[in-house]
Amino acid sequence: MQKIVFFFIFSGKIFVFISFSPMFMYMKPTKVHFVTVKTLAALLITLILIALAGCKTVPEEQHPEPVHISRNLTDPGRFSAQQLADFFLSQNPDHDANHILAFAQLYITEAAMENINSDIAFAQMCHETGFLRFGGLIQSEWHNYCGLGAISAEQPGCIFETEQLGVRAHIQHIQAYATTEDVALNNELVDPRYSWVHKTKYAVTLQEMAASWATNPAYAESLEGLLQRMEASTL
Repeated sequence: MQKIVFFFIFSGKIFVFISFSPMFMYMKPTKVHFVTVKTLAALLITLILIALAGCKTVPEEQHPEPVHISRNLTDPGRFSAQQLADFFLSQNPDHDANHILAFAQLYITEAAMENINSDIAFAQMCHETGFLRFGGLIQSEWHNYCGLGAISAEQPGCIFETEQLGVRAHIQHIQAYATTEDVALNNELVDPRYSWVHKTKYAVTLQEMAASWATNPAYAESLEGLLQRMEASTL
């Protein structure tokens, strides 16, 4: 009688199949069983499905994209108050978390009133105040967050009664650069240096404004570095 012999290995055991007719015999190391062609086919299909299940493609790990901050002065900010606060605290962890969260929201609200980029304004505040550590001409109780009027010991800078007014003056000063003279403020004017800048300066981007804001040639580079660190903090 003609017979066909074949084998395969599964789970570390050798299975031998010998075909005599419609009946097949398979052997394991300790037992011998006889099965029909139909049963053997079902067994083979099951083994194939098990093997395929073990070969499922592992999905690639998704890496978050950093939040991109526009360098245009009149584009909307992208950072939430929490993101701004988290970045600030990464640079000054000793500051009160509740205060900086409310302070960041103040920047977002005041910037939105004048259509100014809150991310740029907040970054400039961090640079000018050393993340609210101050230490220069301007004192923390003056609520001057962008160095307004700070020239020398004789002219140490402008003083504002509240945090909100200090933030508002900062936003208005950026708006003076970012708009033409025919564009009016939405809030009442509190920036004492607004009119001269609005008449004589115009800037579309952070780099253009920085060239006129400070005499330090590296001022724009410093602000750009802060924005890049802010973007990296969202990864």
